[in-house]
Amino acid sequence: MIRESDIVAIIPARGGSKGIPRKNVKLLCGKPLIYYTINEAKKSKYLCRLIVSTEDGEIAEAAKKFKAEVIERPAELARDDTPSFLVCQHVIRYLEEIKNFYPDVVVVLQPTSPRRIVEDVDRAIEKFLEADCDTVVSVCEAEHPPHWMYTLEGDRMKPVIPGGEKIFRRRDAPKVYRLNGAVYVTSRDIIMNENRVLGNDTRAYIMPIERSIDIDTELDFQFADLLMKKGERR
Repeated sequence: MIRESDIVAIIPARGGSKGIPRKNVKLLCGKPLIYYTINEAKKSKYLCRLIVSTEDGEIAEAAKKFKAEVIERPAELARDDTPSFLVCQHVIRYLEEIKNFYPDVVVVLQPTSPRRIVEDVDRAIEKFLEADCDTVVSVCEAEHPPHWMYTLEGDRMKPVIPGGEKIFRRRDAPKVYRLNGAVYVTSRDIIMNENRVLGNDTRAYIMPIERSIDIDTELDFQFADLLMKKGERR
């Protein structure tokens, strides 16, 4: 039986973002981007530890300021192409081998989802605990159906879904969902033994589109800033 004391959150936050330089400490409505993830995670009734994995001194100081635990990440695990499961494995090994702490469940919270709230975190955890599955991941309804998507051969359009060009109205297409990057709840054994974050039995936790912003570009950042300021004015 999994206890609350066995559930740990990992916030992977490297310093070398290329799309938005210094993204994780860039000010969003006056606070570093990483603040919003730490602040909501601290409210969770399930998380017993909140760990920021980073190789960057400025990010580490910001995380400590907001009362998160920091584990220093090796530089070789902070490259653009580093898979997330390797970052999680490093944290888990540190906890088990150095801290004598053995988590059963890992919750990955990317700092690029500042609109995620604690209810999203806790409901995803609850679904994981109730569903007897490998993983629960947050999703939102896709803005456009894949039936309207094409690949190009030169400049010739080829539908991703054959026959999709016959669907003219969005309501005639089946609902589809995309990963929004906000919450991943997974078994420790999936990460350590299978070298991945998503298991074979992965269930969806559906979030509204307005909380599903995943900041990757400057335009994403500006849009998030606009929404946050609008919420503050209300």
